[in-house]
Amino acid sequence: MWIIAIANEKGGVAKTTTTLSLGGALVEAGKEVLLVDLDAQANLSLGLGVTPADLRHSIADVMLNSESLLSVSRETAIPGLELVPANADIALAERFLPMRRSYEYILKNALSRVNRYDYVLLDCPPSLGAVTWNALTAAHYVIAPTQPEYFSAHGLRNVMATIRQVRQQTNSGLIYFILVTMMDRRNRIHRTLIEYLRTTFGEGLINTVIEVDTKLRESIIAGLPITHYIKNSRGALQYRALAQELIQYVEEKTAQPY
Repeated sequence: MWIIAIANEKGGVAKTTTTLSLGGALVEAGKEVLLVDLDAQANLSLGLGVTPADLRHSIADVMLNSESLLSVSRETAIPGLELVPANADIALAERFLPMRRSYEYILKNALSRVNRYDYVLLDCPPSLGAVTWNALTAAHYVIAPTQPEYFSAHGLRNVMATIRQVRQQTNSGLIYFILVTMMDRRNRIHRTLIEYLRTTFGEGLINTVIEVDTKLRESIIAGLPITHYIKNSRGALQYRALAQELIQYVEEKTAQPY
C-alpha cells in the first residue's frame, strides 16, 4: 500500500481536484484506492456526494477518538474508489492534536492497520499545521500542486521547509514531487516559471503538466473524477498520464511499502 499526500499551504492550486482525479485514474488502471479528506472545508467529500453536516463519523473520529479508518470509510459510486470523509470537526485536530504525545504518528498508526488498498491519497488542508504534519509523517510521497504563477511558486519555499523538518523528525524517507496545475501554454509567464521550477527542482518536478480545463471544475460538481466524467477531455488524459508516471516511479522502487 502506497500512501501519497497532496499538500500545499496555498489554496486554489487544485489539491482536491488532483486527489479526486488522480484517484479516478488509478482506479481505471486497476488499483484499489482510498481517498482521505483531511480538510475542514470537506470539498473532496462534497465532490463525492457526501454532505458533511449529515456525517455521524468522519476522519476527525480517527484523529481524535482512535476510531479505525475502515469504520468511517464508505464506498463511492465508482467501484474500487472509497472515501474517508471530513466535516468541520477535523478543525479541532489542529487545536488538540499537539497536546498529545507523539501526535504526529496518529494517522500513520491508523493507516498501518489497513491493507486492502493499493494506494491511499491524503487531501491535506491549506495549511502546514498538525493535520498536514500527520499526513506527511504517514506518507511515502508528497505531491505539492502549484500554479505556474509567481506567488504560488514562491510559496513552495514553506512547503519544502516543512518537508525538510518532517524528514529530520518523523519521516526520513519522505519523497516529494512538484506538480504544475492550471497551466496555460499560451501564457509566456507560465512557460517561463515552469522552466524555473524545472531548474530548481530537477527530477522533483513531475513531467506531466495539468492544463486549464473547465471540465475539471464541472467534474467536481458532478461528483465524479474527470476520468469518469468526460473520459476524453484534456484533464482526463493528463491525469491518466500523471497516474501512469507515478505508478512507474513508485512501483519500480525496491523499498516495500507498509
